[in-house]
Amino acid sequence: MNALAIARFTIQEAASRRLILAGVVLSLAFVGLFTLGFAFLNGKLAEANATRPNPQMVAAFGSIMAILGLYAVHFLASFLGLFLSVGAISGEIDSGTLHAVLARPIGRADFVVGRWLAYVGLMGVYVALMAGLLLLVARLIAGYEAPDPARAMVLMALGPILLLTLSLFGSTLLSTLANGVVVFTLFGLAWLAGIIEFVGDALSNEAMVNLGIVVSLLVPSDELWRGASYYVQSPAFLAAATAGRGAIPFAAIAPPSTPFVIWAVLHPLVFLLLAIVSFSRRDL
Repeated sequence: MNALAIARFTIQEAASRRLILAGVVLSLAFVGLFTLGFAFLNGKLAEANATRPNPQMVAAFGSIMAILGLYAVHFLASFLGLFLSVGAISGEIDSGTLHAVLARPIGRADFVVGRWLAYVGLMGVYVALMAGLLLLVARLIAGYEAPDPARAMVLMALGPILLLTLSLFGSTLLSTLANGVVVFTLFGLAWLAGIIEFVGDALSNEAMVNLGIVVSLLVPSDELWRGASYYVQSPAFLAAATAGRGAIPFAAIAPPSTPFVIWAVLHPLVFLLLAIVSFSRRDL
């Protein structure tokens, strides 16, 4: 119950600081820009297709635009998760707020879990709404329907949740600035490892592929996005990409393995536990 009270307080705090309002306004601006760009390009494609019909190009266009839009959502959600959680513990210690909060019958574990639940809820809602809006735009403008949007959204939400949990753990050990630098660097390394693995696979370089796999296991955020991207691509586009005629460097042409998905679910839970243990031993 105490954890739920902290979660409710955290959401109210984010609303009072206008973080939620700012996120909504900027996200709606992005959706509007995406819609305009999608409509413009779809109009040009329709003109070209009227004179020289090409169903494969239409399917590829829908897949590529959906992937590009959701890829941007992946970055937006990741950054939002980092900004929300980077000072979740260290910022409260520096401001002295924790002394007042923990003076009440609220344990340190309740505080960490409550913060985490609030951030997870915000990220889940954000990803579901943003991904849903972009896929709706693709359907209304181009008639494109993702094969499995629900599974894609779940995997997309796991990425920011994983990053915010890492950030929450780092907040129990480091200052807000140092924590932000470390977690943002890990996010960048995960992205770079995904590119290295893609290039290594294209060049049949086993060392590059193995390097990408190792980093993706340590920080699975980019690999989770790639797994999500598989479920929004049309079968025709996947067939072409598999044959080597249209693979995208930041998308996958195969679904994520079950062991990897299990690890991706356990990863934030492990770091949540580490955050609880670390905070319980920290002097205020």
